[in-house]
Amino acid sequence: MRKRLHVVTVLCLLALGALGAAATAIAAGPERYLHVKVEDGEKGESVNVNVPLSMAEKILPSINNGDLHQGRVSLHKSEINGVDIRTILDALRNASDNEFVTVKENGVDKVRVAKSGGNIVIHVKDREGKDEGKEQKVDVTVPMKVVDALFATAKDDELDVAAALRALSDAGDILLVTVQDAQQKVRVWVDSRATAE
Repeated sequence: MRKRLHVVTVLCLLALGALGAAATAIAAGPERYLHVKVEDGEKGESVNVNVPLSMAEKILPSINNGDLHQGRVSLHKSEINGVDIRTILDALRNASDNEFVTVKENGVDKVRVAKSGGNIVIHVKDREGKDEGKEQKVDVTVPMKVVDALFATAKDDELDVAAALRALSDAGDILLVTVQDAQQKVRVWVDSRATAE
């Protein structure tokens, strides 16, 4: 009888633990995944990465290689070149939605930098030579709160990538980066699916 009571007690505790975990998961919402998809049409190769943001946030601080250390990336003085990035970000944060920079060549937008819906948006088209097949397109969309997280707790010469991953978990489904040329396609996005599209 005592053994049966012990088993029932353990089962009740496990059930309560499972209910607590389920309630926490429901309150926290679905797990968010960082996806990276690289396709090389010329070589017929592809790479898919589907990592839960919570896992990436935990693993990233354990990688210490080159400029990446403890979840942060060091910026070199030559890369910053006397620019006060925090002042620029403060101005961007307080600015209304707007197209800040547009560079056109022969009537075609080559570069566009804007703020739209709380996101920093950058579009770049580059064509090498006159051949249409040599065109490369880069589109970047980053929520302002993710940009803020990169700098919030970092030193002036660092980016806090782990904090940016935490901020991404609240950003909803978002396509962050696309790069495309005649041979390769790269996509980086966040959503609640465990696998790529």
